[in-house]
Amino acid sequence: MSDRAADQGEGTRAVRAGLPEAVKNEPTLPGPAFAAHFHLPGEVDGPYTYGRDTNPSWSLLERAIGELEAPGQDGVETLVFASGMAAISAVLFSQLRAGDTVVLPSDGYQVLPLIRAQLEAYGIEVRTAPTGGDAQLDVLDGARLLWIESPSNPGLDVCDIRRLVEAAHSRGALVAVDNTLATPLGQRPLELGADFSVASGTKQLTGHGDVLLGYVTGRAGEAMDAVRRWRKIVGAIAGPMEAWLAHRSIATLQMRVDRQNATALVLAEALRKRPEVTGLRYPGLPDDPSHKIASQQMRRYGCVVSFTLPTHTRADRFLDALRLVDDATSFGGVRSTAERRRRWGGDDVPEGFIRFSVGAEDPEDLVADVLRALEDSAD
Repeated sequence: MSDRAADQGEGTRAVRAGLPEAVKNEPTLPGPAFAAHFHLPGEVDGPYTYGRDTNPSWSLLERAIGELEAPGQDGVETLVFASGMAAISAVLFSQLRAGDTVVLPSDGYQVLPLIRAQLEAYGIEVRTAPTGGDAQLDVLDGARLLWIESPSNPGLDVCDIRRLVEAAHSRGALVAVDNTLATPLGQRPLELGADFSVASGTKQLTGHGDVLLGYVTGRAGEAMDAVRRWRKIVGAIAGPMEAWLAHRSIATLQMRVDRQNATALVLAEALRKRPEVTGLRYPGLPDDPSHKIASQQMRRYGCVVSFTLPTHTRADRFLDALRLVDDATSFGGVRSTAERRRRWGGDDVPEGFIRFSVGAEDPEDLVADVLRALEDSAD
């Protein structure tokens, strides 16, 4: 990776990330490479041999993500996957063996309990602790891997990643950070000492709600070799069209992130004035419990705001009353979405808990829609 890339601004880096050298009369970003196999006469060599192992569209995207996650760092590689859960599973199941111990967040993504059950079925001990207050420190002894989700989804708690990484490494544990909510423009886990940065590219990285994708970025070596081997064995590979769409979308990442983050703060400030809103969380608010730590390790605070309305019924009425916001799961898209998270049953949150993903709409229009919906949904 060039030193020049490390010195460039984030917008410039995002626009040019992963592009091949310019060739006269060729597109600046080659189209998706639809290939199950490649010409392979004679001895097996070269970068592309079979479509489950490598693909030119993956290569460009992986280089682009690596330039965002670890600009200017040598010896870092990225692997893309079919989804965020494929990436998460690849790290966990490639690094852990029967008899190992892993520490997971107790307040993380709602699929983690399913992961826990599968890990335990394989003879792996699973310990959990909340993200806030660096509580995972208390259960680290003897662990092989620490899994951090900061900010946590959906509660938006933040932990001191540097502190946890140092403690984990001193005990001989690897550290993976789920960077989905922050994106590489919000924080860079490898710069904070983590061994892996893992994310769902389905969310804000690609930002249009039309691609399922995941990735793992880490330092080249045995640990990443094991992740690559897992991808080959399981076949959890990204399609070339998805890889191309993701790469194309990264070009606008900085513009989208800056717009969405700025609007998220405006919305959070408007919500804090509403008497029916409780439990408001946004790390960018100066009085948020996570703000101090977040400001030390994050460059941007994300596009998600969470809050609670008094009842299940009130929350549903609020969502129904919104006109510019889709009632949908996931987050990070250019169109704002919101949902009552308890409807899935996997998050330990109140019945009226709302996870709100701020899109790229004009801030005044979005805030006006939310305030009107709060009024219209009142008893």
